Parts: sequence; structure tokens; C-alpha cells
Amino acid sequence: MSDNPETGQKVFLYDTTLRDGAQREGISFTLSDKLKITEELDKLGVDFIEGGWPYSNPKDADYFKKVKKLRLNRAKIVAFGSTRRKGVKPQDDENLKSLIEAETEYVCIFGKSWDVHVTSVLVTTLEENLKMISESVSYLKSQGKKVIFDAEHFFDGYKKNPDYAVKTIISAQNAGADWIVLADTNGGTLPEELKRIISNVKPYLSVPFGIHAHNDSDCAVANSLLAVELGARQVQGTINGYGERCGNANLCSIIPALELKMGYRCLPEGNLSLLTEVSHFVAEVSNIPPDFHQPYVGQSAFAHKGGVHISAVLKHKKAYEHIEPEKVGNTSRLLVSELSGVKSLIEKAKETTGIDLSDQIEKAKILLKKLKEKEKQGYLYEIADGSFGLFILRNLGRYRPLFELESYEVTINRWRSGRFQAEAIVKLIVNRERKVEIGEGNGPVNALDRALRKALEPLFPALINISLSDYRVRVFGQEKGTQARTRVFMEFTSGQKSWGTVGISENIIEASWQALVEGYEYGLLIT
Repeated sequence: MSDNPETGQKVFLYDTTLRDGAQREGISFTLSDKLKITEELDKLGVDFIEGGWPYSNPKDADYFKKVKKLRLNRAKIVAFGSTRRKGVKPQDDENLKSLIEAETEYVCIFGKSWDVHVTSVLVTTLEENLKMISESVSYLKSQGKKVIFDAEHFFDGYKKNPDYAVKTIISAQNAGADWIVLADTNGGTLPEELKRIISNVKPYLSVPFGIHAHNDSDCAVANSLLAVELGARQVQGTINGYGERCGNANLCSIIPALELKMGYRCLPEGNLSLLTEVSHFVAEVSNIPPDFHQPYVGQSAFAHKGGVHISAVLKHKKAYEHIEPEKVGNTSRLLVSELSGVKSLIEKAKETTGIDLSDQIEKAKILLKKLKEKEKQGYLYEIADGSFGLFILRNLGRYRPLFELESYEVTINRWRSGRFQAEAIVKLIVNRERKVEIGEGNGPVNALDRALRKALEPLFPALINISLSDYRVRVFGQEKGTQARTRVFMEFTSGQKSWGTVGISENIIEASWQALVEGYEYGLLIT
């Protein structure tokens, strides 16, 4: 590395989730969403939050009015835009006016660094483009703004016409830009190319520079880290790597790599442990399921399934974990499956039920054999802690059901208008008392859930704090067509804890019922 990690040199984090991240297919932030994410990013401790492009749409313009009312502790809000239009004076350009009206201390403008874009996209001359850059920066500086210049398509531009690409950043720099950010906008630059280009360009830079990488070659994180090694002191990216096409550089991977492996300072002391929480929060607001296999913050990032791996981790955690998961707010997980050994089962049984089988090895072996038989039938316990815990209790004779099922019935009504409604009737024996309840919902599982809760909540008030948070269906044995078996996963939360359950049946309603009941039974055991 070019810098001694012991110096703890500062790298500034520039988050563009609200602008670049919002360009991901399937994401559409409301104004409220953007403000909530802003507060979370500020709590995490990023330096810059790019709130949006005020000239592009009314929602982004409104954001800059509303964000002033938030009590942010650290982050600088940045308004994003472009250089002036060709043939227009800066003071007359509506885009630049909107940046001033946003009333942010920092603004970020992009300008073309690839000559092909200048002549074919902007349809202007190379000299006019240089004026557009320098005049825009100068004007914004004259209005008291601190300016970050994003050299768009810089690496592609440099590959085709290095002299002109360098001229664009020199134009911004000479006009007073506070930061120059080199952008791999198409995301096609490989690390070796990036290293060569930055090394060649650094002698021309007299102000701090940053990196803005896209992930179209799956190199955005690697390129960002390499750029820091080469002297970049600002890294632009998004939470969870959200962004157009294949996404942007993932700050959830970049931040811990910089802090834990490369010795740089990014976040305030102690804030790195908030990273997993923020990652999941942004995923939830974005209405995108969290990526279980995402490095550092994914649910499976420190999950161990193979028997040999688990045995090693139980002896020495670092054997299969490259960092301590707690440092990024994550946890280790031991998955019990057909690949597991007895030690894995013993550890997982203790974790999910509190029962210690370490001195009952033969019994644990019998349980493991039964578990593998269940998995042959299609049950999958590795992400269904609730069902696993109940499996252990049943086979140890310690299971006590909440109720006895007499029957349930589900009907679905469809009107000519196309409206659907489901109705469920459940008949239970609870504490020797017969309970009959009706639930209505937008689907059969929703109706069953409502009817079941109506029957149980008066007797088990703690259920009020337990809710179903996720529902997934997997069909296997597809060769049987509509007679194939269905596996239903459900995830529950109490606000403090979360757990999963699994149900199996040829009937999707019955599989859902199994998972639903186990979710509430296990939840009452642990909350």
C-alpha cells in the first residue's frame, strides 16, 4: 500500500444510494423513504450523502427543502447535477440554478471526459466541453459552493484519448473544484487498467481525488480499494451496491475492507458495528430482499454448514471466518443439515432450545439420523431455526403444543370485478376449551393467520409482539406437475429476535399452516 495503515489516514465516504442507487431496476423511493435513509446514513457516519438531482424531478427538489429540517450529526448533503448546457451562460442555466437553490454546502456536477460522448452525445466541440466544465465550476464557486467534479466516463475516455481526458479534469481543477472524482461509468475497467491510468494521471492532480466505480465487470469494489491504495481519498458508492444495470461499488464491502484490512479511517469510532443494520434497513425500504450471501453483512456471510467447517469453527472461530462478524454487526451461524455432524447438532440444539446434549452423544447421533431422514423428505432446517428447535423438543419428549387442531377451512371468493377475498375458519381446542374463529384476508394464508391469531391472542398475549415478516414458496418434484410437493418458508420477528420455520405438503395451504403454527409456537418459547 502507498500509505502506512498505522497512520489511520482518513478516507471520505460519499453515498449515492438516493440518486445512483435509485436507478436500480425495481427501486422507487418516496420522499419519505429518502429522508429515512438519510437519517440512517448519518447515524452510520458517512461523510457525504448525495440527495438527488434537484433539476431532474420535483421529488428531488422537495427533498432538499425537507432535509434541512432533519437534525443530522455528521453528513454533508450534496446536490447533484451536470455542467451547463452548450451555448448557455452558467448564470442562465436552469440546472445550475437548481443546484444553488438546493442551498447545500457541497454540490457535485458531472462533465464529459470521453471525447466520443462530447461529439456524439452532447453534439458539441471538444473545446466547448472544456468551457462547459470550467465555467460551471467557476460559477458555482462564485456562489459560495464547494464543488465535487465527477469526470464521467473518465477511464473509457482515457483509453481512447488520454490527452483530452486529462484536459477535462485540469479544466475543473483550474476553475477551483475542491474534489476531482474519476468515474468508471460503464463499469468495464479492470483493476490493472485502473492502476495504470490513475498512476499516469496523479501527477496532474493538485486537489484531492476520488473514485466512482460501477460494477458491470464485477470489479467495482476491487477498483475502489485499489484507487484508495493509489491515493484516492473519497470513495463513492451505494449501500448494498444498488445502482443501474449491475450496480455501483458496494459500500457495505468497501467500508470494512478499508477499516479492518487496510488500516484507513472511514466511520466514527464504534460505528462499523451498525453496518449490517443499515444494510438491512436500506434493503427493507427499497423493497428488495436482503442478499443472504452478501459479504460482511449477509445472513450467510458467517454461516457454516459443512461438518468439518463447523467442527473447526467451534475450536477456533478464525479457522473459517476472515473477520469477527460482530465488528460489522453480524453474527456467526451454524447450519444444521444433512451435511452436519454431531457437534453441529449439539451446538445448534443449545442455541435454539437451551438444551445441552454435549454429554448425551448417543442421543445426539439418533437425532442427527432422524434429521437427515426429514431432509430427505424435503425439510430444510438450515434457515429454519424455529422448526429445528421444535424438532429437537419433539424428539426429546419436551414438546407441548399450543392447541389441538380440530379443523380448518379456507374459501376464496372472486367477484366479476376481479376482486379477491379469502376467508378462513379455524376450530381449535385450547386449554380444553373449543375455539372457533373466522379470519378474512387478501389470500388464504393471510386469512388463516388472522383467524389463528384471533383464537390464540387472548390466551397468549405475547403473540401481539410476534409478526410474520417473510413468506417464500418452493416447489420440488416438478415432474409431478400440480401434484408436486411444496415447501414453505416463513420468517417471524418479535422486534428483538427473528426465526424461520418450514412446512412441507402436496397442499400449499397445509404446508403454510405447518410453518405458521410452528412460527408462533417457537416464538412464544423464546420471547
